[in-house]
Amino acid sequence: MVLPIVVYGDPVLRKVCEDIDKNHEGLEQLIQDMFETMYNANGVGLAAPQVGKAIRLFVIDTKPFTESDDDDDDEFTPEQKKELKVFKKVFINARILDEEGEEWKFSEGCLSIPKIREDVLRKPNIEIEYYDEKFVKHTEKYDGVIARVIQHEYDHIEGILFTDKVGAFKRKMISGKLNDIASGKIGADYKVKVYRAKR
Repeated sequence: MVLPIVVYGDPVLRKVCEDIDKNHEGLEQLIQDMFETMYNANGVGLAAPQVGKAIRLFVIDTKPFTESDDDDDDEFTPEQKKELKVFKKVFINARILDEEGEEWKFSEGCLSIPKIREDVLRKPNIEIEYYDEKFVKHTEKYDGVIARVIQHEYDHIEGILFTDKVGAFKRKMISGKLNDIASGKIGADYKVKVYRAKR
């Protein structure tokens, strides 16, 4: 089932999410729905708070990075494309143990912040501990674009958005657009949910 994606302004996007266990109610269905929701919105990652759940869960499938219609798209090497084409994972109760290397810039967007993209600096190498959908524990190292996608989704379960990582000048430049998203004036071509404070 395609779920509505909550957009900028919803307090759930600012929560540090909670760990879950393998008996978490409806977990298998939620994972399935999150992948379906992500594909419907042409995303490469989706975190549980983006569908209104403050739990430490995110899903990633980087295949869309390799499906550009642009013939002269040389953003990725053949080796990177091969890796991105098959990288699909579920991360539960993730903890980034280490981030290292020289920060590099990459243009990021977010399904919860439609129609805004900005360059974000992140370290290229990470080590992460997490459980998969069968609750098997893994400790793995990633680099490059895959590490970046993981870092972006990991930020979501820590209550951090990519716009928090741009410079003060850029933040000021996009503040009007962010307010328009929060008030429902900027929509998306997928199902979204705008936060309405209870009175």
